Amino acid sequence: MAFKRFTQSTEQLRPDPRYNSKLISKFINCMMWDGKKAVATNVFYDAMEIIGKRLKDVEPLEVFETALNNVKPNIEVRSRRVGGSNYQVPMPVNRRRQQSLAIRWLLQAARGVKGKAMGERLAKELMDAFRREGTAITTRENVHRMADANKAFSHFAW
Repeated sequence: MAFKRFTQSTEQLRPDPRYNSKLISKFINCMMWDGKKAVATNVFYDAMEIIGKRLKDVEPLEVFETALNNVKPNIEVRSRRVGGSNYQVPMPVNRRRQQSLAIRWLLQAARGVKGKAMGERLAKELMDAFRREGTAITTRENVHRMADANKAFSHFAW
């Protein structure tokens, strides 16, 4: 039943007008606060224009998609209770959760910087993730490092 709800929500999601991408629509919806979609859309398109000006040899849409793919985690730790003890068990991450975590981490990293406009902060974080550096990539590496450190408990995976 949960899968049916997911297919309905993805069918209802309309692609954004400029790039005709459902992924960008999803990102804008996650960025939006208090239902202010026009503000979130303008911030995202400002960030894409900044990326286009700074990286002339690469398309902004390609930078966005590559940055998102670079931030996606392959494995994460989940808490599992076995015999009265809690273990951090490394488990693979499914595609939908990979995407939502990547979007969340990129937005968290951009919102964490103070003193600049959100469009500039988002553009900088996307360009950093495109080059495999920055706060969102650090978060991903920390998750992978923690999963690697708890490899001994992988036999508790269900």
